[in-house]
Amino acid sequence: MKDAFILFLFVLSSIYVSCDRVKPDSPDFSESGIRRSPIAISSIRLNQSYVKVVYGQPYRDGRTIFGDWEPYGEVWRTGANEATEITITKTILMDGNQILPGTYSLFTIPNEDSWTIILNRELGLWGAFDYKPEMDYLRFDIPTVELKEEVEVFTISFTELQNSVSTMSMQWDMTGVEIPIRLFEE
Repeated sequence: MKDAFILFLFVLSSIYVSCDRVKPDSPDFSESGIRRSPIAISSIRLNQSYVKVVYGQPYRDGRTIFGDWEPYGEVWRTGANEATEITITKTILMDGNQILPGTYSLFTIPNEDSWTIILNRELGLWGAFDYKPEMDYLRFDIPTVELKEEVEVFTISFTELQNSVSTMSMQWDMTGVEIPIRLFEE
């Protein structure tokens, strides 16, 4: 009887753990009908040139994020729900790489010491489930920074412009990346 009870507890805990680890294949709504990972917009502007990022903001919610919830070495949607999209209205430099105007899906591949940043031409994707590397516009690597304080909600932000240069920062849990961006006035 004791063995049966232990087996029951093991099966029950396995079901609980596996249910907790499943990422939704459609928007995840709370009981009130509000998305658990709200949509956020971050942008930077210099006259008629701007960069705008639209992304879902997942919560840490007690999880270990990078290396666990978001495995190292795998393509990530860079947020939650739909794939993150970045719109660029005039040619910019992103970490020294020339980016032509357009809207791109923004994916990343988190690794322990760096992230691969991916701009992809395919839009309207749910997560990274149908990501196609042959549609990549650009890939480059950026080192990670260890944050001094834990960030509960995944956040993308831009620093104030200084001499037409900003930094696009992505932060979650104890990890961040900082991508220099140069806008041009034209």
